[in-house]
Order: sequence, then structure tokens, then C-alpha cells
Amino acid sequence: MSQWALVRCIINGKPTETMVDVRASLTDLLRNEYRLTSVKKGCEVGECGACTVLINGESVNSCIYLAVWADGKEILTVEGLTGAQGELSDVQQAFVDEGAIQCGFCTPGFLLTAHEIAQSGKPYTDDELRKLLSGHLCRCTGYENILRAVRKVVSRK
Repeated sequence: MSQWALVRCIINGKPTETMVDVRASLTDLLRNEYRLTSVKKGCEVGECGACTVLINGESVNSCIYLAVWADGKEILTVEGLTGAQGELSDVQQAFVDEGAIQCGFCTPGFLLTAHEIAQSGKPYTDDELRKLLSGHLCRCTGYENILRAVRKVVSRK
């Protein structure tokens, strides 16, 4: 078996083609090859949520997802949330409005999960939102501001 494989995928709306080490994580591909630094290296075992990306619209911990598995998939990082002129998405603006950002390390993962939640178009209770956000660890905000931001975006849809 070859140690390298060609991965073709769409990253933040742009078709890409990259040779990757078959042992590389998607986190490594996104950070090292595409300089998408919103994808954070936290625990590297899929427990903290700092590396969260959306793959075909679903939240995934990219640290435990091999880059080769991304072949043929559509990947969204926080860099892909902003508009063409750099304007913030509804989710990003809600996090700013609600003061849901402190150190910022966990923020990209929360933003992408919040984006996924908002895109579902479903109404959620606070308990349901807490459960959906539970895969993310934050040491700064105490989660209430984050919950308010997500609730604000979900209520708009």
C-alpha cells in the first residue's frame, strides 16, 4: 500500500486536490496545506471540539478523521462562514453580540456546530441545545453566553 493518496474535495467552496500521507489527520491537512488555522489542535483524541469542521454539513472532529476520508466531500471551516466582502455570518455576529468569545480557542468549533444547528431549521429547547453543544470544551465563558448566541441564531430561522 502506498503511503500517499490523492484527495480531491471542496474546502470552503473551492475544489482542491492534494497528495496526503494516508496517516495524516484532516486537521493536519487543513492547517498545514491550506493554512486554515481556525481548525485548532486541542486534545487530538476527539473530545474537546476545537478541531470541529463540517463535512457535508455535519460536525466532525477533524483530529480523528483521516484526510483520505475527505476525498469527494465538502468541508467547511470558519474561514468559509464569512461573506465575500468579509462580513460576518449570522452565527458569528450572534457570538459577538452575546459576548460568547473570550480567549477564542474553542470558538471556531462552537461556531461550526452552531451553524449546523441553525441550518437544520428545527426549534430546540435549551436542554437540547446544551446537549448538541456538549462536545465542546470551553474554559472561559461558562457556556451561558454561547447558549444565548446559539439560541439567538436558531430563533431567527
